[in-house]
Amino acid sequence: MPNNSHEIARLNDLCRTAMGIAGKLFQTEGISALPAADQSAIREKVETFKDFSEDNDPHGERDFGAFEHNGQRIFWKIDYYARDLMHGSENPADPKQTVRVLTIMLAHEY
Repeated sequence: MPNNSHEIARLNDLCRTAMGIAGKLFQTEGISALPAADQSAIREKVETFKDFSEDNDPHGERDFGAFEHNGQRIFWKIDYYARDLMHGSENPADPKQTVRVLTIMLAHEY
């Protein structure tokens, strides 16, 4: 399969910045238990995340990030599923056969 990391990165950025529209959004119980203002601030930090490096993005797909919020470590991750949401996508660069699921979690929930 050709290297489609640039297209995957573009689709992942769209998934993050158009949360719930260009993919599905899932918050863990730990995030959902936080006050609404914190949840909103965390989602905004995910949407605007730009701190990608070789360490956290070795494949250049921009599918993972981590940051601090009010003293807690937060992770976000994008996974690629087939349209049935039961299997992994065979081609994450093809939005016609891929559903992106963005999960936001407390680091200890990973």
